[in-house]
Amino acid sequence: MTATPERIVDIAIGFMGAKQLDAAARIGIFRALADGPKTVAELAAATAHSERQVRTLADAMNGLGLLDRAAGSYSLVADSAEYLSGKGDIDLTPFIAFLGDISYKQWLGYDKTVDTDEAGTLELSEAGWADFMAGVMTYNDLHAEQFGKALDFAKYTSILDFGGLAAGFAITAMQQNPGLTTRFVYAPGFGDGIGGAAEAAGVADRISIEEVPTETATPGGEHDLVLLGGVLHRFTPEQNQDILKASRDAAQPGANLMIIDFFLDQDDRQRAIDAIHAGEYFNIDGTLVYPVEQVTAWLDGSGWKFESLVELPGCPRVLVATAV
Repeated sequence: MTATPERIVDIAIGFMGAKQLDAAARIGIFRALADGPKTVAELAAATAHSERQVRTLADAMNGLGLLDRAAGSYSLVADSAEYLSGKGDIDLTPFIAFLGDISYKQWLGYDKTVDTDEAGTLELSEAGWADFMAGVMTYNDLHAEQFGKALDFAKYTSILDFGGLAAGFAITAMQQNPGLTTRFVYAPGFGDGIGGAAEAAGVADRISIEEVPTETATPGGEHDLVLLGGVLHRFTPEQNQDILKASRDAAQPGANLMIIDFFLDQDDRQRAIDAIHAGEYFNIDGTLVYPVEQVTAWLDGSGWKFESLVELPGCPRVLVATAV
């Protein structure tokens, strides 16, 4: 294969496209196109921004594949129509704003993180934390949507959603299977909003909620599916082993465990989004993306057998294991 600088340059200037996406979403270019194509002049009027800046942003989004351009007018492609226009089930604009306004600024200190191996710390105002949570929970909504599309929950009857951050995974499964119930065992304060989300989804009569510290909880029970959504990266190896043992003690033989998280792997080509999030998590607050082989060793020591890794587009992977 002939060497080319294109990949290197594309990666090196990637932050520029990311900031342009942030700006395009923030000023409403995608929403302005929700009802049909517009010219630069029409987009400028709709977004109350200069034609020069709107042209630059629209052309960048066209070049990046998020807008079509024909006969001087711009229109949404399927991805931007679904996830940026405000007309789909999920609008990723709050997540993009979080990346542009909070995550990007934190990455400006990444050299120190690399050179010292010291975890980053995030200092935000009350409004900043609200924006942080809006972005993170929007991304979790996307994870839950893709989780439901990738996996079949027809065979399950009882979920233990243990130590998670968002109820969407279990709720998606219950919407798919009307006979499925969920027991949420979340850390104090993390159970907020579960009832309302379940009510909105029409599954409130099939849930229970308990609040107890995740790292010391022993839920017990005979569940046939245990979910650990966004759990492992928040805890130490020792705590994760305890969590996995407590998960196994709450599962019947043959039950499945589904761990939704990013993982470092040993494939010939690392899945890029996982390794990028390893940098993001440690640089934000010192949380860790663990290698798959380390997680599977924990599984072996706690009564679970690794089965597979399922990729969720633009999201974490799902590690599936079986209780032995």
